[in-house]
Amino acid sequence: MALNYHVLVIGGGSTGAALVHDLALRGFRVTLVERGELTSGTAGRHHGLLHSGGRYAVKDQESARECIEENQILRRIAPGSFEENDGLFVAITDEDVAYRDKFVKGCADCGIPTQVLTREQALRLEPHLNPEMKLAVRVPDGTMDCWRVPMRFFATAKHNGANIQPYTEVVEILRRERTVVGARVKSHVTGKVTEIGADIVVNATGAWAEKISEMAGVRVPVRPSPGVMVAVRGRWCNMVVNRLAPAGDGDIIVPQRALSVIGTTSWYTDDPDRLGLPEDHVQMMYQKGGELIPAVKAAPFRAAWSAARPLIGDEVLEGGRELSRTFKCYDHKVRDGVDGIVTISGGKGTTMRGMAEATANVVVQKLGVDAPCRTREVVLLPYWAYYQEVQG
Repeated sequence: MALNYHVLVIGGGSTGAALVHDLALRGFRVTLVERGELTSGTAGRHHGLLHSGGRYAVKDQESARECIEENQILRRIAPGSFEENDGLFVAITDEDVAYRDKFVKGCADCGIPTQVLTREQALRLEPHLNPEMKLAVRVPDGTMDCWRVPMRFFATAKHNGANIQPYTEVVEILRRERTVVGARVKSHVTGKVTEIGADIVVNATGAWAEKISEMAGVRVPVRPSPGVMVAVRGRWCNMVVNRLAPAGDGDIIVPQRALSVIGTTSWYTDDPDRLGLPEDHVQMMYQKGGELIPAVKAAPFRAAWSAARPLIGDEVLEGGRELSRTFKCYDHKVRDGVDGIVTISGGKGTTMRGMAEATANVVVQKLGVDAPCRTREVVLLPYWAYYQEVQG
């Protein structure tokens, strides 16, 4: 029955990648459009952390549980994509030490395994840590390539018949009275404007979700929250290093090949296409990162960039760390009285597959199709298979 329906997915980030994979496995005809290159938005700009959920285990346990569940699933379906190096939450001050029990209990409540390490044990694992550190807690964090992992989803979706169109921008959402029936799109390669009809349109544009929803006459409470990251030369840790404290600026260092990525700051913006790169935020990353690993303060600069998190929430709060990192899927027939359109936003790169499953479940329910999710078990093709022709 799924073959009778066409789903149009807008947004070629990690969520869009996982969603076209899920829908193609369920048997739908699927088209995905992305105005730029695939993963050219937030998906290709994060620091590459495979979250254990530890960062959210105290204040945002829904997100923490999502992260640890998807952490384990991704390792199974995308073998070889991750550096399974674990992470350390490091206590530098007495205040950090006092946070330990709350952190360990939060992790236990969320199903995140932990191991408390003495100062000496932690320094044997990571000798470049601040020598003034007092203890550390080990969690199953990891490191991913933020481009190659989504491309494995795209590759598998394409080989299962999905039509993926980068450099194709939505210029109008097509409605027939109170029902969305497709989109008018412009190719940035040919300049042609065409129409794509669909039984369901899914808005998977992340921080840009509000722009697409406005075209459809519906509302999505997305707050784009940019953050600055800095990469320095030198692999100053082999594990992911976090501050054992409530989430804050510059409290994580992620090893990426021969680099170390320090992140991140947080604020709100109204336009995810105009993030800026405040110089004081760049300097803050050096300062705060140096509290964890002093050597990064003098490490040669490699790059700095910003990316917008698509946080879910109506209220404008100071700073950008108060909103949950969980995801929400909106059926706009229920929310706004407009049928034929669904929005998925929020979440993390780690939760891409889970976000896609939740969204595809809404699609099959709306269309009355019996097509269960299979993405928890199907092993993904390698990223380079995306560039190969499908062999019949």
